[in-house]
Amino acid sequence: MMKKKVIVMGSGPGGYVSAIRAAQMGAEVALIEKDRAGGTCNNIGCIPTKTLLNSVEILSKIKKAEDYGIEVGDVNVNITEMMARKERVVAGLQKSLNNLFKSNKIRFLKGKARLIDPTTVEVEKEGGEKESISADDIIIATGSDPAKIPIFDFDQPTVMTSTDALYLKEAPRSIIILGAGAIGCEFAGIFNPLGTEITMVEMMPQMLPTEDRRIAIQLKRIFNKRDIRVLTGTKIEGISRYEQDSITAKLDNGEEITAEKILVSIGRKPNSSQIGLDEVGVKTDKRGYIKVNEKMETNLEGIYAIGDVIGGIMLAHVASAEGIVAAENIMGHESKMDYGVIPSCIFTSPEIASVGINPAQAKEKNIDTIVGRFNFLGSSKAQAMGETEGFIQLVVDKNSDKILGGQIMGAHATDLIHEIALAAKAGITAEEIGSTVHAHPTLSEAIRECAENAHGRAIHLIKMG
Repeated sequence: MMKKKVIVMGSGPGGYVSAIRAAQMGAEVALIEKDRAGGTCNNIGCIPTKTLLNSVEILSKIKKAEDYGIEVGDVNVNITEMMARKERVVAGLQKSLNNLFKSNKIRFLKGKARLIDPTTVEVEKEGGEKESISADDIIIATGSDPAKIPIFDFDQPTVMTSTDALYLKEAPRSIIILGAGAIGCEFAGIFNPLGTEITMVEMMPQMLPTEDRRIAIQLKRIFNKRDIRVLTGTKIEGISRYEQDSITAKLDNGEEITAEKILVSIGRKPNSSQIGLDEVGVKTDKRGYIKVNEKMETNLEGIYAIGDVIGGIMLAHVASAEGIVAAENIMGHESKMDYGVIPSCIFTSPEIASVGINPAQAKEKNIDTIVGRFNFLGSSKAQAMGETEGFIQLVVDKNSDKILGGQIMGAHATDLIHEIALAAKAGITAEEIGSTVHAHPTLSEAIRECAENAHGRAIHLIKMG
């Protein structure tokens, strides 16, 4: 094993994973974090939102208990305890991370990190004390923050980012959610079961603009059934009135909508300012994202960058994969980042997951494909669970029969997608999936049926006409 000194700036899922991998390979690692271990994902992103979604999922099941032959009395929601549980989960994961750092002999420093030169980082600790640390290589993993657009006054109590929404002491009576992407849709899934009246405003023609159109259409239909108003192809032009307990927004169609709160969930911006990039000479694009190659190297030898701060696919698991690539290259291996098969998961109800390309993308690329589909309504396990909404879709290369991608809407979609991801990564064919015995009754059977449907052989599919 090589003996190197490595500094990692940021302890999110990119930073801490790269630190551990470098330490595993023999490096002496210093990991610097301005806030809490785990970064955005652990503290104000993936984990807390999924914890709250789990709470409201239980609430939704209780409300439907009679459908399962179970009688339940009055149900009370304790928002304070929901939030407290969220913090307990986050704290437990922080403790686990700190134990991981100790077991891998990683030095964890709390403070703001700034590049001084290509081998030196200055850490400003609480109280203003500063410490300079030198290393052979540096990994920048400083992440991102919610984007704030100028038409909103974020000092107003009625205007929230996704971070602010995680610390509410009670559910708003009404809320406008600006942006119907993954973040906006997940927060709609949190607030709707709590009784909040929701209006979603999305400037693109469909919800979840990066997802398959069929999924977006079905999700809008499901949200409408739940009395969530979804306005697509619509913009907020400005704010007509700020009040202490309400906000009124003017839409580009002339309509005004009023709610107790507005949640601005329109994307994120990189944390690349005030960390010394300009002074040292690390190149960024016009939006502030650090430029890297497939080895995660910046333009300066010995400085790498990973995760949200480089833009691209801003997902926690992508940052972790990039972190491993960076660490392995630092330690003398030849590693390159492959973005060809990246699962994307949205934790709405029902869940949504995708990987590879969808039918529209295949058409854009002039790839001749077969599309196999299977509705969860035809799944015995989904029927038994009472979770029959949604479908599975496989995109299959017509010439080679290999799986190019897949999309799932339905129960446990975020778990099921990985069978399709592995198939796409390994070049497995629809024929091979279809000939693989899947246990009964399971939701996974629906993937096999979907593969069989690509060849017109699905067993549990009613033929029309």
